[in-house]
Amino acid sequence: MCKRIGKSVLLLLLLSLDSRDCVASPNNEGKILLNSVQAWAVKLGTELYHFGEFITRKKEVQESFKSAQIESRDGEKLVQSMADDIRAMMELKISAVKRIVEAAENMAFDKQNEPVPEDFQFYNSKEMEEPYDEVSITTTPETDFALENWIARPPTKNAYLYQNPHFSNIPVNINFSSVHVPTNVYAWAPEVIKGIHWSEGLDTHFINNYQSDPTLSWQYFGSSTGFMRHYPAMKWRADPVDIYDCRTRAWYMEAAASPKDVIILVDRSGSMTGQRRDIAKHVVTNILDTLGNNDFVNVMTFADTVEEIVPCFEDSLVQATLGNLRELKLGLDNFETMEIANFSAALTRAFELLEIYRNNSGGANCNQAIMLVTDGVPYNYKEIFEKYNWKYDTPVRVFTYLIGREVKVADVREVKWMACANRGYYVHLSTLAEVRERVLEHVNVLARPLVLQREKHPVVWTPVYANVTDPKVADYLWEQRERAEQKERFMSQRRDKALFNSEKEQDRRWRITQMKQGQYSELGNSQYQLMTSVSMPVYDLRHNENITENVLINEAYWVSVTKEHSYVHNQSQSVEENGQKEMRIARLLGVAGTDVPLSEIQALMTPYKIGVNGYAFIVTNNGYILIHPDLRPVFQQILKPSYNSVDMIEVELFDDDRGPRNFSKELTALRKEIIDQKTGNKIMNVKYHMDDMKRVSRAKKHYFWTGISDSPFTLVVTIPENYGRHRITPPPTDDIHRLSLTSKNISARQYLSDKWSVHPDWLYCRHYERTFSTPEEELLYFLERVAKPGWRWPAKPRPPEHHKNKPGHERHNNGTPENKERNKVSNSTPRNEYYCDHGLMQALVYDARNTAWFNKSISDSASEEKAPLTKVIGLLPRAEFIQRFGYIVAFLSTHSGLTRWQTHPPKEHDNDRPEFGKQWPKSIDEVWYRRAVEQHYVDPLSYVYSVELSTEKFPLNVSTAVVTASHAVFHSDGHRKAPAAVVGFQFKHERLSEWFENITSSCEHNKECVTCLSDSWDCYLVDNNGWIIVSEDSNQTGQFFGKIRPDIMTALIEDDVYKPVHLVDYQAVCFREKKTTNPASMLLTPLENLRLVMAWFLATTVWFYNSIATGLAQASSYSFDDVSPLLDEEGDEGDEDSYMSKPTTKNAERDFEKLVLINRTRPTPCDREMYLYQLDYNNLDDKLNKPMMNCSRPFYAQLVNYTNMLMVVVNGLCPKEEVSISVDPTEVQYNESLPCLKHMHPLYRKQPTSCIRNHTEESNIDMCGRGSLPHKNFYWTPLSIVLLLRYLNI
Repeated sequence: MCKRIGKSVLLLLLLSLDSRDCVASPNNEGKILLNSVQAWAVKLGTELYHFGEFITRKKEVQESFKSAQIESRDGEKLVQSMADDIRAMMELKISAVKRIVEAAENMAFDKQNEPVPEDFQFYNSKEMEEPYDEVSITTTPETDFALENWIARPPTKNAYLYQNPHFSNIPVNINFSSVHVPTNVYAWAPEVIKGIHWSEGLDTHFINNYQSDPTLSWQYFGSSTGFMRHYPAMKWRADPVDIYDCRTRAWYMEAAASPKDVIILVDRSGSMTGQRRDIAKHVVTNILDTLGNNDFVNVMTFADTVEEIVPCFEDSLVQATLGNLRELKLGLDNFETMEIANFSAALTRAFELLEIYRNNSGGANCNQAIMLVTDGVPYNYKEIFEKYNWKYDTPVRVFTYLIGREVKVADVREVKWMACANRGYYVHLSTLAEVRERVLEHVNVLARPLVLQREKHPVVWTPVYANVTDPKVADYLWEQRERAEQKERFMSQRRDKALFNSEKEQDRRWRITQMKQGQYSELGNSQYQLMTSVSMPVYDLRHNENITENVLINEAYWVSVTKEHSYVHNQSQSVEENGQKEMRIARLLGVAGTDVPLSEIQALMTPYKIGVNGYAFIVTNNGYILIHPDLRPVFQQILKPSYNSVDMIEVELFDDDRGPRNFSKELTALRKEIIDQKTGNKIMNVKYHMDDMKRVSRAKKHYFWTGISDSPFTLVVTIPENYGRHRITPPPTDDIHRLSLTSKNISARQYLSDKWSVHPDWLYCRHYERTFSTPEEELLYFLERVAKPGWRWPAKPRPPEHHKNKPGHERHNNGTPENKERNKVSNSTPRNEYYCDHGLMQALVYDARNTAWFNKSISDSASEEKAPLTKVIGLLPRAEFIQRFGYIVAFLSTHSGLTRWQTHPPKEHDNDRPEFGKQWPKSIDEVWYRRAVEQHYVDPLSYVYSVELSTEKFPLNVSTAVVTASHAVFHSDGHRKAPAAVVGFQFKHERLSEWFENITSSCEHNKECVTCLSDSWDCYLVDNNGWIIVSEDSNQTGQFFGKIRPDIMTALIEDDVYKPVHLVDYQAVCFREKKTTNPASMLLTPLENLRLVMAWFLATTVWFYNSIATGLAQASSYSFDDVSPLLDEEGDEGDEDSYMSKPTTKNAERDFEKLVLINRTRPTPCDREMYLYQLDYNNLDDKLNKPMMNCSRPFYAQLVNYTNMLMVVVNGLCPKEEVSISVDPTEVQYNESLPCLKHMHPLYRKQPTSCIRNHTEESNIDMCGRGSLPHKNFYWTPLSIVLLLRYLNI
């Protein structure tokens, strides 16, 4: 009896593919009946289900896991275990940095006064040879003829560089370090070359660190003089220009000084015009570049009144995030110079604001500073400092920046006094070129309390950042793209105006406009390596040094003098050696640190233990994301403007139906507990997106969190509430090593023979001394080793005992026998050459062994089957199977990250597409895996069908499109169940279209019925998120159903078939128009006015003679010579062919601009909102089984059995209603700009624990300013003396 039923079902399946001969007439007029649609949905779903059962061999997969155990997932233990592992890894990095710090301090104490040999050579990162060049290990390139070569300098050293996978495949040499010198720093300046010379000794410590901990990434020492010694050596690449300066990076800034509140006062009186205004803006920009997420700042301009540069930041300090700093920098373009400066009002306003924050413990709650930028002051305003600063023991430092070439002695005296009397620093600036170096002096002053206490070396962890890329480059890169687009448009119009005005070309330009309006993808942006860094300050252990500074004698003459006594009322300490005075100093040598790639931290989060649709993330003390699967820092291969200040509640989208940025008290309370590093857990309803924000899901998830000790980070683990409670584990008897020994050393690699892959981001085993081309190759190597006698699972690396429980560093003791012996022991610490995750390897080998049968062809499996259906289908002749079904890829992916696949019938050469496991290797992180597990709780028998989505920017090529069907396999022990694997199959989209057409073109009991072949009816298969899988018009495949039939989609939403889910993308990028010209202000002298009149007259004359050419030249930013050929070419055309040959009018120019000119924009952080849709399965049959009511309800919709698809049948004769429905994101319009809105509604943050802002000995330091000329210069000293004598003789 069973055999007869099986044969009948088989016959039904095969005949359905050839049923065209018995279909109803397409011209039959009438109405499709509801029972016909229901029958089609049942038939299609049943046939697909049986076919899926056969092709995926699901029952065999379920049998494969019958010996597996199910254990409860304890979220609290899991998050604590992960936090402990991450903390242990962090201790290793801190220990390495401490060794660099100690070595640097001792070396500098011993050697920084030694003379640098004249033939000294070093490895300059910018001048290293490219890899594989035929050069010797040490080369002597020909020196270029340049100004600096008038002084003969030895060439830099060179060496071979080799690509190293551990360092992102960058060519490096691990035998030594190399030195990066910023563009604005001269490598052979005395202080710089001295530091480069003595720091060469750090190479030994870099190498020893790397040998003792092979997981270490880049190690470096950044000097306060500007150079950075980094290990390993590499060729420094900068595109388009090298603007990197280690002193402006977060790891340097935050370690060099404790957090600070800064108010920048910019003089905008009438004298601050022209170059002075430009220098002032450059000073402010450079000050802002030295601030980080733990600092607070505001910029005010003052003349007769005091005004904030950004009005909404009035009477407050703002956190120095990238977004806020960008807003402040943009505001600098708007201030105008006028009137007379009111210094009293400006200083009073700044002191009062800082006092409010100091009393309320707001802002940074540590250092406070006022930066005064001016071209002169009438007097020193001593009474203001006495009232607001001195009586509180000078909590606010004052830094003064005197602008201009011609300055008065009185200006220098008063401006310098203001800084020296308030624990600050004075700088005189006369050119733009010297701004960066002079501005950075304030960092060293703020570091003095740190240096003076000497014992504590605060450990600083940075927020997330992208390797060596400077965020300021983002605007430049976008501007370059727009210039290229502008040039392309102009050249296109010049080559062929007909083509330029064609529909195709206009459509292309429209797509670019759409992209700028938000239709962009953020997938595949992997060119940046995200990381955090740990760093510590390095102190100069010397107490005294000779100090030389420039002194202005009058408005024309400067001289260099050696300091011998204090400038202000505090008497300085000095030491006399060999008749020469030495002044008390507290100098920061620099900062030492190492990078920690976020991928290394993510590997320790053991995602296989968290499971599918669960994840872990890390939050900083500011509430910002360090690691999160939904952190999207890159747009169009460019870093987003605020990529490192994405808040936790901007990625964790809680399902509370609130409007944008209207966060609930419950959510903010959860955020506060996480930031405060408490331990806890909470269940929350959330919504999350998939498929590049084109699909949405809602779920209940369980949050567990705990702080990572001795760091500003908190670890959070998120687990789905239903299927996340339990996990699959292999039985304890299945130990890999034991099984290998009992099997006579047979390796587990025998289970992995062909067509398999593992999750590329998971840490199975890692070898520190060998490299492998693929993760699969590395895994096979370790499976061989596990099978051999003597194998031991390696313990997790721990930091050396050398630095445990050591609060600080000893004074200069490198030369003592005890210290040398200690270093010897530390450097000889043995290390493991590899590391393995025992649990993950165990799970993988269990899955591999129990699914090894998947390598058999489907035909072989079918021949062993007892079920007649699968047996007969499997035994179909190859040609007949291909004709009916095409080539099918069956796949299996397990919870351990193993993915297997088979092509049926077997295909020798498949060059059409990449192999399945190579294209989708991430198992539980793939969308088809995640959706299949979710679908199990809707219908445990159903398959999830999907096609690649088609959007305006990324249209789908239907001819090569494939359909993917996936199904979750759960294992149960009778009381509990957990997802073990996902099976599925993939085949050409055209086969499913034929299948759908064959079924919907006939009726079982009525041959005269109307079917989907009728021109009057449109039939679709739509998935559970509203995306079209099959349509009679194949070009609609992969498109949103609401775009094709918005009226029908709207009706389905009104019937609660689809539920709209409101999502807000808080990481979006919008594009603001910007002015293309920004002329610098200049002093309008009579000659300047005359020049402007002449320029106007000349321009007007040219416009009368050739206004078209002038318009083109200005519009395209090209020279007139570039434009004239265009006019010549078009002059030969007839009047009917080109409007350009007609007399020009303003309207014609305007039309030309609309076609050719693009709107110049600037990427700006913004919020975008969208509505995505999800099928609501509650009472779905009742919602769907409704009769068609003429054109008021011109459609049927039925759920296709065992699938996630709706079959929608629409009466095409009914007119389409004009309804708008879209899944495209639109910008959220606020009444304020986004930075202003965030500032007006601040979120809780935890202030850093370390704050060192005062030291009693600081009053003994008499170093508070310098002039504009280089100090300690051999050539300037005698010249200064001569000039001084001449001046005195006069």
